Amino acid sequence: MMSDPNGNPARSRQRRQRKNYALLILAAGMLAFGVATGTLYYVLRPTTLRIAVGPAGSEDYKLIQLMAQTFARENSAVRLSPVTTEGTAESIALFAAGKADLAVARGDLNLPENAESVAILRKNVVVLWAPSGLSAKGSKKPPTPKVKSFDDLAGRRVGVIGRTQANVTLLRVILKESGIDPDKVAVSQFATNQIGEMARDPSVDAFMAVGPLKSKITIDAIAATATARGEPKFLPVDIADAIAKKNPIYESEEIPASIFGSSPQRPEDKVDTVAVNHLIIAPKSLSDTAVAAFARQLFTNRQQLARELPSASQLEKPDTDKDAALPAHAGAAAYIDGNERTFLEKYTDYIWFAVLIVSGLGSAGAWFKHYWYKDEREQYIAHRDQLLELISKVRNAETPGELAEMQGAADGMLREALDCYDDGSIEDGDLSVIGLALEQFHHAVADRRTVLGAGETGKPRLRAG
Repeated sequence: MMSDPNGNPARSRQRRQRKNYALLILAAGMLAFGVATGTLYYVLRPTTLRIAVGPAGSEDYKLIQLMAQTFARENSAVRLSPVTTEGTAESIALFAAGKADLAVARGDLNLPENAESVAILRKNVVVLWAPSGLSAKGSKKPPTPKVKSFDDLAGRRVGVIGRTQANVTLLRVILKESGIDPDKVAVSQFATNQIGEMARDPSVDAFMAVGPLKSKITIDAIAATATARGEPKFLPVDIADAIAKKNPIYESEEIPASIFGSSPQRPEDKVDTVAVNHLIIAPKSLSDTAVAAFARQLFTNRQQLARELPSASQLEKPDTDKDAALPAHAGAAAYIDGNERTFLEKYTDYIWFAVLIVSGLGSAGAWFKHYWYKDEREQYIAHRDQLLELISKVRNAETPGELAEMQGAADGMLREALDCYDDGSIEDGDLSVIGLALEQFHHAVADRRTVLGAGETGKPRLRAG
């Protein structure tokens, strides 16, 4: 493609097209930058997990609130958004309905099939005791307790602290495994604010509490029954090991001596019992990355949490054994077992894929640029060759007019070369070649003008060098 030295409409239109192309490339680059920025923000932004917990004001609720505040204060990768419920049953219902990402629940409840453990908040131990009775006024004879051993519970009434059916179910399991017909043991449930009423109820022959070893509710209940009905006689669950083996959701545990009081000692010696975990559960489908980050934050901040809320010291890591009654979530297991993958390990494939895409786009862009400027490159080569031909023609010019015409043609070629350089179709080296050719051309013109001015009509003399 050739255009005259002064330019033409086709050339102007082509330059406008190139400008539009440049703007298009700029817009595409800005779009790519925006997409990359958005993707980075999406990957690195904090993840908020909804956690169902209740009731409001309970130790569980206070602990989850403290976690949420701590994670937010430290700008952690995972944040918690507590969803307040009336209790564990409602928490599990919200979890099963997909309205909560996590839930606080007891391990012996009817958990959804996709539930997996993330952390153990505490172990709830079963404490069973019977009052020894009060001595009659003026009598030195020690009182005779109605219940001396576990076998004496048949035909008696047990007062169970807490309205949850789970406690009653657990009592029936213990009775059945101990060889006692559960239907022969009556049960009365009392709310945590009815401990005084329970202690004074003469129809209740034994008491049961399920909670942490140092639970204030359990300690207060034992103290209340001791005042109202005499010192407690703690009833050991001798078949705790057997229960744990037959029902993996339960564990065999020991109640240490004097844990509920030292003067007098309550109990006087260690007592075998059954425990059940109170834990945080997550659905199997929840992101391994999010769960691993949450578990890492939780156990890293455990000591700090315990300083603000002592119950946090009972936090434990779940069992990562694959045949555990409630398996640990893959994300939590990866953190606990030290198999958590780093950022590069998780995203190496994506990074390499992005590099290949960028490399491919760069190669495609270079090819497209070469194709787009193909005509300009051909025009540049044609001008370069024409300049070399003009140098030969200059030496044979017969009149100053021919030299002027050749000079004008060379100027047009220079203008076209500069336009190509401005458009980016030729490089600095290409422009240098044109400059060198023009320099030789002007030397040849000057020499020929000298010869013509002297009137020489023969062949032009050659310039030395």
